[in-house]
Amino acid sequence: MAILDGKVPGGTIEQIWDDHKFHMKLVNPANKRKHKVIVVGTGLAGASAAASLGELGYNVSAFCVHESPRRAHSVAAQGGINSAKNYKNDGDSVYRLFYDTVKGGDFRAREANVYRLAQVSTQIIDHCVAQGVPLAREYGGLLSNRSFGGAQVSRTFYARGQTGQQLLIGAYQAMMRQVDKGQVKLFNRREMLDLVVVNGQARGIVVRNLATGAIESHEADAVILATGGYSNVFFLSTNAMACAVTGAWRAYKRGAYFANPCFTQIHPTCIPVSGELQSKLTLMSESLRNDGRVWVPKTKGDKRPANQIPDSERDYYLERVYPSFGNLAPRDVASRQAKYRVDEGLGVGPTGKAVYLDFRDAIQRLGKKAVQEKYGNLFEMYEKITGENPYETPMRMYPAPHYTMGGLWVDYNLMSNIPGLFVAGEANFSDHGANRLGASALMQGLADGYFVVPYTISNYIASTKIEKVATTHDAFKEAENNVRAQITQLMGIKGNRSVDSFHKQLGHIMWEYCGMARNEKGLTAALTEIPKLRDEFWQNVRIPGDANYVNTELEKANRVADFLEQGELMCLDALERKESCGGHFRDEYQTPDGEAMRDDANFCHVAAWEWGGTANKKPTRHTEELKFENVKLATRSYK
Repeated sequence: MAILDGKVPGGTIEQIWDDHKFHMKLVNPANKRKHKVIVVGTGLAGASAAASLGELGYNVSAFCVHESPRRAHSVAAQGGINSAKNYKNDGDSVYRLFYDTVKGGDFRAREANVYRLAQVSTQIIDHCVAQGVPLAREYGGLLSNRSFGGAQVSRTFYARGQTGQQLLIGAYQAMMRQVDKGQVKLFNRREMLDLVVVNGQARGIVVRNLATGAIESHEADAVILATGGYSNVFFLSTNAMACAVTGAWRAYKRGAYFANPCFTQIHPTCIPVSGELQSKLTLMSESLRNDGRVWVPKTKGDKRPANQIPDSERDYYLERVYPSFGNLAPRDVASRQAKYRVDEGLGVGPTGKAVYLDFRDAIQRLGKKAVQEKYGNLFEMYEKITGENPYETPMRMYPAPHYTMGGLWVDYNLMSNIPGLFVAGEANFSDHGANRLGASALMQGLADGYFVVPYTISNYIASTKIEKVATTHDAFKEAENNVRAQITQLMGIKGNRSVDSFHKQLGHIMWEYCGMARNEKGLTAALTEIPKLRDEFWQNVRIPGDANYVNTELEKANRVADFLEQGELMCLDALERKESCGGHFRDEYQTPDGEAMRDDANFCHVAAWEWGGTANKKPTRHTEELKFENVKLATRSYK
């Protein structure tokens, strides 16, 4: 086991980033043309990084798993993006955003990274407005803000319920401008299946062309992974079906450390599961909790229609338990409270696994038109999916797997322990600790891509000896052979079970034993069941069709093979972390009133796992100590 160094520069936290930028080495404009950078993933983090590096003059190769970068899952982030602009004059500041983020993550994030995120958040909004992103405005033309969970100020900028989509279009346009200029070369329908490491440095990737089945190698001087999160390990999640751990996992198997994999977020406002044939869940924006009130009946088994239950017989439990924050309690807290109500038999709807999110009072106070202007497209989406009109009857919600705070370990420069491998956005672990506050995912993705990686990758290139490498190098041949061998093995199994059947079974194990609540007995059971399921997968999966053309079952099988390994690591990480913090809630470690109980003496650190060499060999657990010098360790309370 090693003690990891986050390479945080010295100095006061307010000055670290500015001083570090000044002391970093630069690449002069003429020399930038001699260097090539690979960006894997073209969501917010990837597209913004590709656009920025192209603008600087680097030769960029950007890889997109979809037919268009505009299909990246960033579009699904509906509610908004945080920025410490203090336009509402309600007491916000860079320090308060930093404080809220550290506290919201239950003191399990690196302070310096979080402060930098809060700092550059103010630049993001100006940058996006300059791009033409249509953020909401007040009557007088000023940019509008709304509240989000985990904060008592209004710092969330938004574009109705389409914020992620509009920000992605801005980043996409910036990237495509560089494509047109020839600085960025875009490779659509490519999935990264291996990382190529030469002399200890990340020097390229191996991808599969999803349209033709061809295996391709690409070399570069540095690689940026911006491949998103891994909540699809649960099968049913708010993530798009193409979201996977594969890019990060293949890098992990090449030596990159995977940090805090058990830190997954359960989002409190999702449309409940409706049947066995469902393939994903639909997120309803946290912004709805600005004006919607969450409640359940006070009496078990009360099946009356919601509008027939008087206020005196309703439990507005978030307002009751957390009077300071009410319905805007953080996601992990709100999710657990919903679970408690359902476990007590107070759940609503046909399955009893839901709570109400009610806009009756907001409509009476503001008028239907005002509510429609704020949330109209979200209400339409809910009605299309459920057949119920939320203007007339409360929405039904239940928590579901959403964002993943864990990811590849990176230092302050967003570089992994493999030199030359940078990791941006949700694919890294660095900013959110054990729980992400709402509207901070878009903030981190754009901060990393526009304002952090372009500086730190230039410093790496300027200060590192990088020898010329071609795709004829033995390391590329070995990686290609590795990819082809796995595909050949998968196609040759000819078993009796579909890929989805294995994924569903894995998802059930993960949700039951490593979902909203975990305990030693359940995690131990999962660590027995997952290897058995993985063995059966490699003996009994059936993939129809051919590997040399479009084959979505093969795509899924490659991803599920990784989930079957990564799910085990999540459970192992959760078992080893004998405390409760943020989204990691161990039944054995809670306060008498059901809140998370941290163990700062033993677990105030990042757990970063090193691949053991095979799926059946236990990985090595490394740690990075977390020091809190600016936000003192304290029991997290929203009451």
